[in-house]
Amino acid sequence: MELVAIDIGGTHTRFAIASVDPDKGIDVAAPVTLKTSDHASFEAAWEAFRATLDRPLPRAAAIAFAGPVDGDILQMTNNHWVIRRAQIRACLHLDRFVVVNDFAAVGHAVAQAKPEQLIHLCGPDIALPESGTICVAGPGTGLGIAHVLRVEGGYHVCPTEGGHMDFAPLDMFEDGLLVALRARYRRVSVERVVSGPGLASIYEALARMEGRAVVPQDDKSLWAAALDGSDSLAVAALDRFCMSLGSVAGDIALAQGAHAVVIAGGLGQRLAPYLIGSGFAQRFTAKGRFETTMAAMPVKLIMMDQPGLFGAAAAFAREYQA
Repeated sequence: MELVAIDIGGTHTRFAIASVDPDKGIDVAAPVTLKTSDHASFEAAWEAFRATLDRPLPRAAAIAFAGPVDGDILQMTNNHWVIRRAQIRACLHLDRFVVVNDFAAVGHAVAQAKPEQLIHLCGPDIALPESGTICVAGPGTGLGIAHVLRVEGGYHVCPTEGGHMDFAPLDMFEDGLLVALRARYRRVSVERVVSGPGLASIYEALARMEGRAVVPQDDKSLWAAALDGSDSLAVAALDRFCMSLGSVAGDIALAQGAHAVVIAGGLGQRLAPYLIGSGFAQRFTAKGRFETTMAAMPVKLIMMDQPGLFGAAAAFAREYQA
């Protein structure tokens, strides 16, 4: 059967036609990407997607939503959209739909990923375990956290709001970073550092440490300068970012009793060439008496195209046994 798969993020919302077949699996067509802030509501974005097609939309939808999905009113964590679950069926003319947290959708994608869709980052270069807990963490507009519990005959995905736990500095630079961020936000969560906007905060802290004037840049330009190496301070900020991501991924793995970790998120694939040579692995394993345990844990990076859309469709298939 066909359905509309939607991945609603704080920065972008992606729509695609997906097909779900018990024998052939899940196939997701090329997505249409819309800037979330360009549309007043989810319904307006849906209409914009429909206008790109020369055919009627399927009467089924799988929605991955960047925020908590309990209750009737869904409020985005990093954007103004509000979705009322009770109105979805009527407003979008649907017969069936499912709504899952965006990182729960990524968890479904991780659970069904093929070995060639996973890049080895650190720890033993072995496959993800067939049973046990797989921690999924990914920086994007915010920091998504979930875990996949693999059991005999299947798996369960548990979304969390782990990106909102407190940021814990580990050296003098991060002490200063925390002080600067606390003056701005009062309470500093890990996603204030380990997320797309977090790179600017690290960059500014490094500039202050060197006595440089901070030249304001938008997040997109700063990330481009860090990734292409055109700004040495941005490159240093990127390495610090990777270190902090390693620290947070290790903390989450300990908290969730993980047997493996997968890095995902909007920035995950862009970071692939940098994570392996950065301080990520050292920070991931630097957990005191559990250093040996952490060093024996495989850490992967998912390289699947559109894991949020694939995972939303997979969640729909499980819900309706499609």
